[in-house]
Amino acid sequence: MQELLNKLTSYNIFNHLLPGIVFAVISSKFTTYDLVQSDIITGVFLYYLMGLIISRIGALIIEPLLRKISFIKLVSYNDFIVAAKKDDKIEVISETNNMYRTFSSLFAVLLFLKAYEFAENAIPFIKETRATIAIVLLLALFLASYKKQTNYIAKRVNNDS
Repeated sequence: MQELLNKLTSYNIFNHLLPGIVFAVISSKFTTYDLVQSDIITGVFLYYLMGLIISRIGALIIEPLLRKISFIKLVSYNDFIVAAKKDDKIEVISETNNMYRTFSSLFAVLLFLKAYEFAENAIPFIKETRATIAIVLLLALFLASYKKQTNYIAKRVNNDS
């Protein structure tokens, strides 16, 4: 377990593990869903997964929504790569920026979870199909993440060529 924890990067800790832990604790206080784990090993993996999901929601839903309403404006990916080669701090600043996006997503997901809790109580069918709904949504989320990551890889390969 210690070896696994040693391999976690600061990005993984601040954009996946920490948001997952915070989400589990707050959702257990804010809703009837208790996501806090008593087993540390299970907890680390579950919190990391929850944080990863929250991070992906931030990247695929929150960020595009904020761009669409002109709340944020991004530079082109090629400009980012060129600037990062010139200034080492850009990577650190970008990591911090992603952490803020992930925490924004975390609080949006908490609000969604609370709304889902109300819907589940009002419409029993939703509660009965909870697992199926979750699997379908997670499949869509990770397929979209896979596509986005593949595009990033292609851009980097084409930029270096």
